[in-house]
Amino acid sequence: MISKWSESSIAKWGFDEGMGSVVKDSVSGKEDRIEFALRTGRYQAPVDPIWHPGIAGHSLWFDGYSTYIRRSSQEIKHPVEGLTITVWIAPSSFEFGEEERLSAIISQHNREAAEGYIFGIYKNGAWSLQLGIDGEWVEIWSYDRPIPLNKWTFLSATYDQASKRLQLYYNGVQVAEKKIDSSSGITPHAGDFIIGRNNQGSVLAGAFTLNHYQGFMDELTVYPTALHSEDIQELYAAYLHMNGDKMPESVTIEGNEIRSLRAKDRHRPQFHLSPPSHWMNEPHAPFYFNGQYHLFYQYNPRGPFWHHIHWGHWISDDLVHWKDLPPALSPGNDFDSDGIWSGSACHDKSGNPVLFYTGGKYSKFPTQTIGLARSCFPIDGDHDLKHWVKHPEPIVEQEKEGGLFGEFRDPFVWEEDGIWYMLVGTGTGENKQGGTATVYTSTGDLTQWELRGPLYVSNYEKYPFLGIMWELPVLLPLPFKKEDQYVNSDKHVLLISPWGEGADIEVYYWIGSWDKNTCQFKADHEEPRLIDVGDFHFTGPSGMVDPRTGRTLLFTIAQGERTPEIDYDSGWAHNAGIPVSLFLRNDDLLGIEPIREMQQLRKKLLLSATDDMDGMNRRLADVKGDQLEIHIHFGKCSAEQYGISVRRTPEGEEETLLYYDARREWLSVNRTRSTLETTERIGGIQGGSLQLDGETLQFIVYVDRSMIECYANGIKSLTTRTYPSRIDALGVAIWSTGPIELMSVEVWEMGSIIG
Repeated sequence: MISKWSESSIAKWGFDEGMGSVVKDSVSGKEDRIEFALRTGRYQAPVDPIWHPGIAGHSLWFDGYSTYIRRSSQEIKHPVEGLTITVWIAPSSFEFGEEERLSAIISQHNREAAEGYIFGIYKNGAWSLQLGIDGEWVEIWSYDRPIPLNKWTFLSATYDQASKRLQLYYNGVQVAEKKIDSSSGITPHAGDFIIGRNNQGSVLAGAFTLNHYQGFMDELTVYPTALHSEDIQELYAAYLHMNGDKMPESVTIEGNEIRSLRAKDRHRPQFHLSPPSHWMNEPHAPFYFNGQYHLFYQYNPRGPFWHHIHWGHWISDDLVHWKDLPPALSPGNDFDSDGIWSGSACHDKSGNPVLFYTGGKYSKFPTQTIGLARSCFPIDGDHDLKHWVKHPEPIVEQEKEGGLFGEFRDPFVWEEDGIWYMLVGTGTGENKQGGTATVYTSTGDLTQWELRGPLYVSNYEKYPFLGIMWELPVLLPLPFKKEDQYVNSDKHVLLISPWGEGADIEVYYWIGSWDKNTCQFKADHEEPRLIDVGDFHFTGPSGMVDPRTGRTLLFTIAQGERTPEIDYDSGWAHNAGIPVSLFLRNDDLLGIEPIREMQQLRKKLLLSATDDMDGMNRRLADVKGDQLEIHIHFGKCSAEQYGISVRRTPEGEEETLLYYDARREWLSVNRTRSTLETTERIGGIQGGSLQLDGETLQFIVYVDRSMIECYANGIKSLTTRTYPSRIDALGVAIWSTGPIELMSVEVWEMGSIIG
């Protein structure tokens, strides 16, 4: 039945191969290569794109940034007098629509020159056929019948020169028609014909072209004439007949399936949280509900670059083993159409979880407002909380007296004694005299909030590195730790991330007192302090009080610092840091340590020994790995500098060195020999103050492929990255400028956290 129309087509791709990296056009017999970033094999063996069962046979999944099929203009007929495009698609996400361009299903056009044609989708599932006729660019749109996500839809678009008419069909039914004045045909475009990518896509960061299609595609056919309405209805019915005369079920791409494509990337961490693929920045909005921890993250599902941010979602029973869930929030409301940016979570009066987020819309000012989303759990009983409903309007909009007008984001919300408090990051005012967090309170349904004023204002003139605005303000109680118990200390920790001119983008904090009546914070020390001294890698704070243990938990991003070209080839960018516990030490300093649940990931004890430096290095000669947990307790040491070398080649051509300078009281990482690859951005020496006050040095070091974290004496961390070029950079060695008489070392091989 379908062959009745296929015989008259220009080209037809059935996507029935089901494997490999070529797809055959059944009309010409030509095999077209499928472009896909992971086929380059830059950091692992080449990988083919994902195939799934389709409407007829198989379908191909387009990843949203690198999957497309290109054919030269000379190898395909140019329709002039008429055009019909038919295709089955199941999109995985919708694109931002950069420069108001379509995410192309097929494209061979020049919009500005009014040549050729393009067929594709737009924001929120709108879709369009566009073509050049007699010097004019003609567009027909369907807004009223948007394309759903993760469901198969049969789309058809036609142009007929004789009747001067364009038509769109949704599952065989006409949903749009447009009459034009010109009797001319389609003006041909001499450029390449492309499937899955806009041939005039907007360029971002050099390596990335936007306006790609993301999702499954099957049975794509192009005709040089306009099929009649009856033909399209019959064609739709014929496809349904192949599926038992019913619409096919929803089709989704699972996180583990996407994640498996990159599992053997030699630089991708395995026991640090990361999205299934593509881009993430800060994790945020942690909470505990019905026996599970939930953690969200800033996520671009369409590629390894920052753009059109969604909320990714993980769940865990134990804070260590995590499961990927579909994105929880996506842009779509009028006030959040350009991004669902960072926020937090709390429980409402009924105990159900609520999300607070920053809604972004570039066409208005201020561009940022605060939105709210509620879980559907009370209705659908979904314990994983996959479904959320956004409140249709902002719950808080910035007032001119509410800080630096126009900079207003990252709500952090908690409840005390029936009152909910919200911090929003901003600046102190139009004079740009430093950052602050504005406080709001609510006692109702969390949609009405009262402005209470700034939480805390630091001395910007004295500390200009704190920037003109604060992002991600977090206020958490700081308990005493007594053995494995956590008890109230009446102290809080305020954490912020500086932003703006002169800002040092790190996580700074103050310890002090929180007055819930005045909604103000009083710091015990004027000078802000750093948790991590790795220089920019440890950023994006968010936190919670763990109801099971009473711990104060902190979550962060671990920045990747690679080039866009490398991100393109690897298909992922950034990951989370290890969750850490914050507490107040007996000396009134901030304590920081990895959560003890990390011990569950230990697979094999590789070494447990006490020895001097030479003896220990002989023992370490047999210890190799890129997923390690290392504990070192240095004894008395007369050396000025001493530490550990990891990701080391046998002769030390590549290594990353973590060490302590006793004279300067300084914790550092030396990355001057971390890699021989000249395109990687890493290098140099980074570090910061570490005052031991008579304590002997203790390191807990995590090595997870490109990730390195060092926790020193429970008071400082150093987070950094390394991307060795050699696959034998797996060694560990103790390093010192002088003798070390005695030390103890334990090394474990570590497993993966994703289940």
